Parts: sequence; structure tokens; C-alpha cells
Amino acid sequence: MKSAVVQLPGLNRDRDMIAALTKISGQAPVTIWQTETDIPDVDLIVIPGGFSYGDYLRCGAIAARMPVMQAIIEKANRGVKVLGVCNGFQILLEAGLLPGALMRNASLKFVCREIKLEVANADTDFTRAYSQGQIIRCPIAHHDGNYFADAETLAKIEGNGQVVFRYAESTNPNGSLNDIAGVMNDKGNVLGMMPHPENLIEAAHGGSDGRALFASALEVIAA
Repeated sequence: MKSAVVQLPGLNRDRDMIAALTKISGQAPVTIWQTETDIPDVDLIVIPGGFSYGDYLRCGAIAARMPVMQAIIEKANRGVKVLGVCNGFQILLEAGLLPGALMRNASLKFVCREIKLEVANADTDFTRAYSQGQIIRCPIAHHDGNYFADAETLAKIEGNGQVVFRYAESTNPNGSLNDIAGVMNDKGNVLGMMPHPENLIEAAHGGSDGRALFASALEVIAA
């Protein structure tokens, strides 16, 4: 399975993501710069975390309007899997690929720690290597991770099984509605999440709870 990692000014988790994808799939992902519009044929496109354009205006607002994002939207509409982590999640929301919005943390403080996640939907291309309701560990590092959606949108994504991850065991770090930590589009090929699974994939990280997400998306579950 071939993958690609998007690189934008201010993103600082691209190397972590490249390392995770390389270790799990056995091949290095293609890197895509912000001005590129010709994305090669890949099975998974990842937008990593960081602070694209210094979070100016709104987190992800400028990045979502870069030329590369139009190409990603076209790929997503054709069924290519897209994963956005942290700032990548914010960018996907700003680009209209996912429902809802991310606001300032309820505490108005940057949070950086490990939390617990519940796999709310294990029947997706990103979570098939987990079990339904499984509780996993995952690091977070964000200031604007408070997920919000209007009542109609919230009811829709809950009813459709589009909520993929929830903060579990009273570890909600930002005030997100319904403890939502990750959502996907209605087609099931675009996932956005605030926690950083790429930072918990091997013993050197202190655990490997994040590995199954990439194994699922890259279809290397037996690895």
C-alpha cells in the first residue's frame, strides 16, 4: 500500500508520520508540498499535526486553501483514504471534508499529555485492527481540539457511526461534545482525529496502541 504525507509551512509532525508509515508499511511515503496539485497514485494521504501558517486566522484556515488541498479533495471524492491528525484534522474541517468544527480547549490552555481513547467504531478502514469498544492509550498536544457540531449534524454523525474515537475514562482534555476525539466522512474514507497515534507505535515510544490504526489503513494488519 502506497502512502503520501503532506508538508506545509508550520507542520512539525511530518517526520514522525513518515517514520510511522515507513516502519509499518515497509516503504517510505511520498512527500507532497503545499503547491503541488499532481498527487501520485497512492492508497492513503496523511496530513500531519503542527501549526500550519502559525494557526493564523483559525487553525488550518490558510492551509485548507492551498493548491494541494484541492487535489486532496479530488482524491478523497474518488475514494482515496485521507487521514488528518491534530492540525491535519483542523485542516480537513476547514476544507469541508469533515463535518463540525474545532474550537479552543475549554480550559483555554494548551494540553500535552497521554489520554485514553475508546474505539467507537471498529468497522472502518482505519480501525479494523481494533475491537469495538477497545480502550487504547494515545498522546495529545493541542490548543484547539474542542469538537463542536450543531444538534442536527451531531445527531447525524452519531447515527451514521461517523464518530470513530471518543475520549474515555474521564480523560476528555478539551471539552469536546460527546467526548468526540475523531470523526470520519459519510463515505468512510476520510478520518480526522486530534490524538497522535503515530507517537505510540513501538516499544521505544512506551507502547504500540497507535500501530493498529496505520496497519488498518495500510492493510497490513498481519504485520
